[in-house]
Amino acid sequence: MALLDIRDLDLRIARGRELLPVVQGVSLAVEENETLGIVGESGCGKSLTALAIMGLLEGSVVRIAGGSVHFRGRDLLALSPDERRRVMGDQMAMIFQEPMTSLNPVYRVGDQIREAILQHRRMSRKQARDRALDLLELVRIPDPLRRIDSFPHQMSGGQRQRVMIAMALACDPKLLIADEPTTALDVTVQKEVLELMRSLQARNGMSIVLISHDLGVVSEICDKVAVMYRGKIVEQASTSTLFSNMSHPYTLGLLGSIPSTDHDVEWLDAIPGRVPTLDEAVPGCAFHPRCFAANESCRSADPSASAVSPAHIVRCHFPQGSSS
Repeated sequence: MALLDIRDLDLRIARGRELLPVVQGVSLAVEENETLGIVGESGCGKSLTALAIMGLLEGSVVRIAGGSVHFRGRDLLALSPDERRRVMGDQMAMIFQEPMTSLNPVYRVGDQIREAILQHRRMSRKQARDRALDLLELVRIPDPLRRIDSFPHQMSGGQRQRVMIAMALACDPKLLIADEPTTALDVTVQKEVLELMRSLQARNGMSIVLISHDLGVVSEICDKVAVMYRGKIVEQASTSTLFSNMSHPYTLGLLGSIPSTDHDVEWLDAIPGRVPTLDEAVPGCAFHPRCFAANESCRSADPSASAVSPAHIVRCHFPQGSSS
């Protein structure tokens, strides 16, 4: 049994009397001690999927219209709000995209870490502070005894991201969801944060869902990859399989847009156009207006998911490298 098992998740955004589909039929599984990467451009539904897993869509305009989210055998969507809160932050935790806006600017970072601990553990405030100090040391914050009383604005972007990781790890969760954890960081700090997450995973034995737009980052840390486009999984495979045999034109476009240090190029490859908005009706395959391989079939019929090899799923009429 998978640690996290998502089946046919369907999310819709309320626009007046309409419910516009934003995530459609997403199915994902994460095993114990495994790292799953979810990649795609902004607007493809990656973060909304993560928020649905964490139960953070309540009170928003997004509705869960179908599907199930099982964690350790329990359907999270069937839990009461109180039961859900006992799971979130304790057994499951999330690192949000931008630490400067996710951390409260008027509270010291140590108090924010301590609050997360006191919500789920029976500890005195002193014990929780000691635990916060241990966490700051664990995530390699320099001089944690001084930094525990700092405000977020007094720390660098990399340090703030480490504080977010410390908060997420406060109760030793079995599943960590990291939503673009390196987006706002320079390349050197990105590498440090990824190495930190990898070492903490090995130390704590947790699973990770890493959300990113960068296939280069995902290739370094993930065991398997799901590629999302306009709310659907268009390709899914183990990392080694995906990078050796990319089949969806969108996945190929994402890889082609990554700069290479192996040779000089004057212009980077780019996927033409943009992700269609929710209001735009796109008949057939949603990617066909941007696809180099599109033909009449792509413009008239939405492809279903099919296996191009064992455990390699592609949603495309004409997968690249196949005989279809």
